Amino acid sequence: MGSIIPFFFIPACFAVPYAEYIYAPPSRTLIPPAVIGVNGSVTTPESLTNASDVRPAVFNGPSSVTFDFQKNVAGIVSVNVASASSDAFIGVTFSESSLYISEQSCDATADAGFDSPLWFSLVDGPGTYTAAEKHNRGGFRYMTLVSNTTGSVSLNFVTVNFTAAPKQDLRAYTGYFHSNDQLLNRIWYAGAYTNQLSTIDPAMGNALPWFQIITSTDTIALPETIQWWSNYTISNGSSVLTDGAKRDRLIWPGDMSTSLEAIGVSTYDLYSIKVALELLFGLQKENGRLPYASPPFADTVSFTYHCHSLNGLSLYYLYSGDLEWLSKYWNQFKLGIDYALSSVDATGLANITASSDWLRFGMGGHNIEANSLLYYVLNQGLILAAVLNDTSVGNIWTIKARNIKAAANQHLWDHDAGLFRDNETTTLYPQDGNVWAVKSNLTQSLSQIRQISQSLRNRWGKYGAPAPEAGRTVSPFISGFELQAHYIAGNPNSALELLRLEWGFMMDDPRMTNSTFIEGYSSDGSLHYEPYTNDPRVSHSHGWSTGPTSILMHYAAGLRLKSAAGATWSIAPQPGDLTFVDAGFVTKLGSFAVAFEVRNGTYQHLRFSTPVGTIGDLVLPGSNGTLISVNGLKVALGADGVASGLAGGNWTFVPRSPARTRG
Repeated sequence: MGSIIPFFFIPACFAVPYAEYIYAPPSRTLIPPAVIGVNGSVTTPESLTNASDVRPAVFNGPSSVTFDFQKNVAGIVSVNVASASSDAFIGVTFSESSLYISEQSCDATADAGFDSPLWFSLVDGPGTYTAAEKHNRGGFRYMTLVSNTTGSVSLNFVTVNFTAAPKQDLRAYTGYFHSNDQLLNRIWYAGAYTNQLSTIDPAMGNALPWFQIITSTDTIALPETIQWWSNYTISNGSSVLTDGAKRDRLIWPGDMSTSLEAIGVSTYDLYSIKVALELLFGLQKENGRLPYASPPFADTVSFTYHCHSLNGLSLYYLYSGDLEWLSKYWNQFKLGIDYALSSVDATGLANITASSDWLRFGMGGHNIEANSLLYYVLNQGLILAAVLNDTSVGNIWTIKARNIKAAANQHLWDHDAGLFRDNETTTLYPQDGNVWAVKSNLTQSLSQIRQISQSLRNRWGKYGAPAPEAGRTVSPFISGFELQAHYIAGNPNSALELLRLEWGFMMDDPRMTNSTFIEGYSSDGSLHYEPYTNDPRVSHSHGWSTGPTSILMHYAAGLRLKSAAGATWSIAPQPGDLTFVDAGFVTKLGSFAVAFEVRNGTYQHLRFSTPVGTIGDLVLPGSNGTLISVNGLKVALGADGVASGLAGGNWTFVPRSPARTRG
């Protein structure tokens, strides 16, 4: 790269920069690009990877071919048969991970066992055979074609109709991120693509045919397999955001707390988010309780996921600026707050009696994660109440929030450990509760935040940050919030180091898809997610693991929305060891973009653009210099490195003298 980085003052949707990083395919008709395995006798299997190769692939007797799509994909498979014995079948198996490539079964969507192959009876002779929509496969990198006849089968082609993100122009991203670190660039786009794969036609949700029938304690091994269907309608609308591509393919509010922001700065598919939120609020109980997940999952009580649903409403309004929609659901939001506050006891803390959470163990009591989440949504609610001029809740919510903060620090903070305890009766210091305490500002000082950041940093292993509340687990979901905690602490290099360590492992390990992010794995690097006993069931494309896509935008690049759709904004880069960053995204108000170099601790060539009619701040601690607008207006940075009340438009920063940045 040259010393002057490219910069775009036009909406990314008109000219998508860095499109070479986008994993989404240019066409919804996919042809497998590579053969990586052949068993038995197959003539010219490579012809099936080239649309212009007219030679048929001939399966002679029992045989198989395994294809590698070289990234995670999703869709409905079709095979075109040139000729076949009258009793012939062609089977298809799928796997996200190379660990579960098999002629006998697919990786799993149920608690135990493996999924059955998809079989085509070729009794009708030559022609195209297409899987039923119920056998849409939500996530796979590897696909194996199996012939079980003693005769021969000739195939002209095999294709996959890519069904993910059904209403998106797949490569028309509205956001972009680029830096001098190629790994971080790849991670940003893999996060965006993970959420595209996790966005589905609502009629293609997981039917959960074995839910509460086969459980994780059952032992089902090859060759026994189980049936699977993706034909449960999980919401209204024509596209909806779910937790994962292969499974669960359901609406989970916890996952949305991460994936919503990642989508907001990459594809801006707010429609699919709105549909998901409307389903959740449509299932609200009379007492205000919001669901743990969408049907067909059982109605389960989860205090934390109830709070995540409330957070989802707040985040959706932040990115969309849809005041009419917010007004429509405001009374339900308030009812949801009332339900959560009903758990607060004489200590000032919520006493949690429901165990369900993000698969952590031991949720209960005066739990620090649950109380941090409640504190967070109370404060988000106060912001929304001010937007709507609702004065009926401010006093009580402010008091409740203040009491939660005081009580949590009194009863749960351990100064010697530099961390919050899970509750008063344990010596567990969870990752989730501590990172949410920082994110929610439940902490009382910057020194306390920095102590938490360092204590979490000290626990890292070879493969990432541990989540001891879930056993021997690395959780990219919770680690995404840890990234934020390090940035909030003013430790950008810790955040970047964890990004490279944990997401770099997921990005490049040969057992992964190398294009999407797994939901969790073991702290020893094995692809075992401790809350489950069935390793083939683990999702390799899970939206809750995509935190870096929004975090790199909001913290490394420093582009943050402070009010609806960016009517007010802040640009406060924390590049850490990065030497240049070029990033941007759009909202309904227009384009937000920033580009800069950092040389010897001094910002160089820093330029930014925000929509006309908006207002915001530039924050460059330790820097001196002047901002010059496209119209020639000059604004000097204050002594604290801050310029406040800047009008939206195009600005260039001219440094006055070398100054070391703390970002």
